[in-house]
Amino acid sequence: MTSTMQYLRSQSLAIKLLSLFLIMTSVSNATFAKEVVEVNSALTVNVVQVQHVSLPLRISANGNVAAWQEAIIGSEVSGLRLTQVLVNVGDTVIKGQLLAEFSADEVIAEFNQAKGKLMEAEAQGREAIANADRARTLQNTGAMSSQQIDQYTTAADTAKARIEVAQAEVQIQQIKLKNTKIYAPDSGVISARTATVGSVIAAGNELFRLIRQSKLEWRAEVVSTDIAKIKEGMQVNITTADGSKIIGKVRKTSPTVDILTRNILIYVDLPSNSAAKAGMYAKGEFLLGQSNALALPQQALVLRDGFTYVFEVNAQNGKMVAKQIKVQTGRRLLNLVEIVSGVKLQQSVVASGGGFLADNDVVKVVPVQSPKK
Repeated sequence: MTSTMQYLRSQSLAIKLLSLFLIMTSVSNATFAKEVVEVNSALTVNVVQVQHVSLPLRISANGNVAAWQEAIIGSEVSGLRLTQVLVNVGDTVIKGQLLAEFSADEVIAEFNQAKGKLMEAEAQGREAIANADRARTLQNTGAMSSQQIDQYTTAADTAKARIEVAQAEVQIQQIKLKNTKIYAPDSGVISARTATVGSVIAAGNELFRLIRQSKLEWRAEVVSTDIAKIKEGMQVNITTADGSKIIGKVRKTSPTVDILTRNILIYVDLPSNSAAKAGMYAKGEFLLGQSNALALPQQALVLRDGFTYVFEVNAQNGKMVAKQIKVQTGRRLLNLVEIVSGVKLQQSVVASGGGFLADNDVVKVVPVQSPKK
């Protein structure tokens, strides 16, 4: 009996010890699991502080490159055949250079005819003037009546008028003869050509187009609210469609605003040696100066749902917690982005990798290691 009781007590004690062991093991596993969760939930991050920097003030704009002034060179004579075309599109010409020539045979013949008529009128005029002079000498002698004297005087005046008409006709033919040759009205570059050898051109028809002085301008479209910030002579950094960089200067501001877009044109002179071509699209920035601003590196910003955020790092209950903050951005300079609102100077935020964080995540902050020399 006694041995049976001892056996039962020993079994009961064993059961109690086993239960205690299982309970302790369960508690230990729960504690370990909690520690693992806590360790896994802590992401390792670097932090960066909001800094004070000087950023350029700029106004961005788009527009087209156009000729400063484009001269249209046309024909001033009609019905003549074009015999020579001496320039083509893209040629650089100087003022007074011969560009094209018409057949002048008909004009030369008309010019010679006009000169013959002038000589005839001058000969008749000399005779009429001489008769009038003789008649006036006999006016007081009574040898000729006043009516006869008036007739000689009138004939002389008529002869003088005919001489002037003949002289005008000669001048007209001289002008026509001169216009059979087309000269460049200014130096520049030929931008268009419609002249064709052998064609018969009517007066007023266009033959060439010339970019005067080879000067181009950028016509930038700027919001009318920014017009007060732009001054004549201001420097403009321009980037063409092919990536070429050009530095221009503001020449003039349009006196009117487009009623549909509410934009205003700014005329910017381009250097003569630039790679820009008329008709090319370009974008640019008007440089207004410098101003101080708060800035962060681009990597510290996180884009979510169309908004920009940063993660501020603060100590809470002995842990480092990342707090999501919405910010408003502004200008950019290389890798720096202006922060208009949302943060303060020297505020610590996650330097990179914020896209993997959520609001109130526990993080582990490590210092940024300097590169080894």
